[in-house]
Amino acid sequence: MNIQEYEKQFNDILEGRNTSYPYDSADYINYVKMNQVRIKRWNKKGQLDPALSETIAKIDSPQHWLLITEPWCGDAAHSQVFIEKLASLNPNISLSYQNRDAPGSEIDNYLTNGSKSIPMLVARDAEGKDLFTWGPRPKEAQDMVMGHKEDTSLSSDDKKKALQKWYNKDKGSMIQEELKALLSDKV
Repeated sequence: MNIQEYEKQFNDILEGRNTSYPYDSADYINYVKMNQVRIKRWNKKGQLDPALSETIAKIDSPQHWLLITEPWCGDAAHSQVFIEKLASLNPNISLSYQNRDAPGSEIDNYLTNGSKSIPMLVARDAEGKDLFTWGPRPKEAQDMVMGHKEDTSLSSDDKKKALQKWYNKDKGSMIQEELKALLSDKV
């Protein structure tokens, strides 16, 4: 699906046109609502790193980027906008979206520690060969999440708040640093 179809999913869920699992749950509808706000904020305020933008501009052969995600995914809401903005800088990059939980999803080929963690960005060349993958979140945030799994002193809400504060403070810089490193030897 393209960005317009991906964004339409949010409206369909929030306007009650999609009430299938997991969107039959008030919690998941709230996640989608929060993520839509996050995406709008990053679309408005998210800044691209000039060095990464230059690297993206140097891509001189077709690449297809696939972002495996879901509207309920908070990590995706903080990453998707930057990936979309970067892909739009170069006509050699096409970007499509795939729901992790949809039939035919490729997520089983890109597991993180055995789990279907998202978002997962898969960059491929014109022949469909994987150039690199990125996800499900910047390393520093991933380390925080893994540390939280072992920390029983924090409530689930406190863990979510800590991760949200990390994303707000980071402002998309770590995902861009990681993508710049992944792309540096591909151009």
